[in-house]
Amino acid sequence: MGDRRLKIREIAEIIGISYERIQNIIVNELGFHKVSARWVPRLLSVEQKRTRLTISRDCLELFEADADDFLNRFVTMDETWVHYCTPETKQQSKQWRRPGSPPPKKAKSILSANKVMASVFWDSKGVIMIDYLERG
Repeated sequence: MGDRRLKIREIAEIIGISYERIQNIIVNELGFHKVSARWVPRLLSVEQKRTRLTISRDCLELFEADADDFLNRFVTMDETWVHYCTPETKQQSKQWRRPGSPPPKKAKSILSANKVMASVFWDSKGVIMIDYLERG
């Protein structure tokens, strides 16, 4: 079947039989059911798939050679933004004022203005290194 996105109604019009009969044939006789495409982060090229297969085979060989030490050989990392702005609390911003005087004004602080990128590296025993890279 060339186009698997055809609707039952379209197939019924092309063949010239009822909608119900086409639905019965597709679902009950052929065992088809309609499924939505699954979202994946990225579609890999043939070369990327080949590289992934090679790496997977190498990892499997390492595992088979020394299963107990296998996980100890891996180091992984993740990145996250760390906000280091500590805004003044409502209690800290209180002031003594005369009756009838307007309250003090304070601009809302923006968390994204003061942040650094933290890169965390770890292995099976724990954190190895944390590296901070400032914005810009």
